[in-house]
Amino acid sequence: MPIKRYKPTSPGRRFMSVSSFEEVTRGTPERSLTEHLKKHSGRNNTGSITVRHRGGGHKKLYRIVDFKRNKLDIPGRVATIEYDPNRSARIALINYADGEKRYILAPLGLAVGDSVMAGTKAEVRPGNSLPLASMPLGTTIHNIELKLGRGGQLVRSAGGAAQLLAKEGGFATLRMPSGEVRRVDINCSATVGQVGNVDHENETVGKAGKSRWRGWRPSVRGMTMNPFDHPHGGGEGRSGAGGHPQTPWGKPALGYRTRHNKSTDRMIVRRRKK
Repeated sequence: MPIKRYKPTSPGRRFMSVSSFEEVTRGTPERSLTEHLKKHSGRNNTGSITVRHRGGGHKKLYRIVDFKRNKLDIPGRVATIEYDPNRSARIALINYADGEKRYILAPLGLAVGDSVMAGTKAEVRPGNSLPLASMPLGTTIHNIELKLGRGGQLVRSAGGAAQLLAKEGGFATLRMPSGEVRRVDINCSATVGQVGNVDHENETVGKAGKSRWRGWRPSVRGMTMNPFDHPHGGGEGRSGAGGHPQTPWGKPALGYRTRHNKSTDRMIVRRRKK
């Protein structure tokens, strides 16, 4: 999955790079596994902007991806590897032996024609989903459940991979891609392998228009605003923040910790930041 770089035929093309898409085998999605995706443009249910700088973007269909992998002990075969505009990873269309079709995240090395299965009887190989209790130590995994039966919530983006370090007392210890070491219920399931499209992090947007295609609107720096609009604003000529970096509402920015989840603090063995 190498990166394709353009010749500098225009200022926007000069630094742009895209994925080669050589692993993608089909252009259109399976119609029965798609649904309409409404745009919210960063607004909540009352219409207030809660995430700034969002809006516009290309029209997209949502692909229904099977994160639960609850089709147990039924073998399936990879029919296609497809592009998904809603995530950085590729998705694989699986045709199961009973006739059902489902999308899963495509791990690195999974190809058309390969067989996959979920359940305790599945082999430990890329694309198969097993409970953590059934995996050997050192296994590379992704799409990890946090709560039994809820479906994979951790390690789902392109190139992501966690590692199973230990199993003790009803919990499995995992090393996350961020470097954090945390415990998860040993009966929770995960998918073997690393998420595909590993070169995604090496892509360069290259021009402002490509960000607009993705639904990102321009961001204005606080120091260019007036003091009325932002704590960094005002001053004669170019001037710095005049203190600690802040949000427009005076909250600390850059390094300020916002995690307040005491219920799961005990599950974290080592934090990603000291």
